[in-house]
Amino acid sequence: MALSEFEHRRYWRMVKAFIESRRPPPHLRSQVDLAFRVAGQSVEIFEVRPHWKQPEIVLEHPVAKATYVKTTSTWRVFWHRSDLKWHRYGPVPEVRSLEDFIQLVAEDAHACFWG
Repeated sequence: MALSEFEHRRYWRMVKAFIESRRPPPHLRSQVDLAFRVAGQSVEIFEVRPHWKQPEIVLEHPVAKATYVKTTSTWRVFWHRSDLKWHRYGPVPEVRSLEDFIQLVAEDAHACFWG
């Protein structure tokens, strides 16, 4: 079951504020930028970069993802490993709120999200 329209807008605003605080300066955004999407029950944060050889092709590099589990009222936390798959974030596999997820990604204590 997807998030309600109200929840979707609330989470979108929350993640947008976080992303805006982390984005590179405007003059660098054509080379590297941050973006996010809220789809279904998930929030995904990713880097946006042009392909090194074909700059007209824009690539997305996943950073972090949280998926809401309605039955437990928790968010499952994922990180994107070098095998190009999402994996549960071992140190903190679930958080109680999206605010906790954002804080976890911002702190990145184990250098899994930002490298």
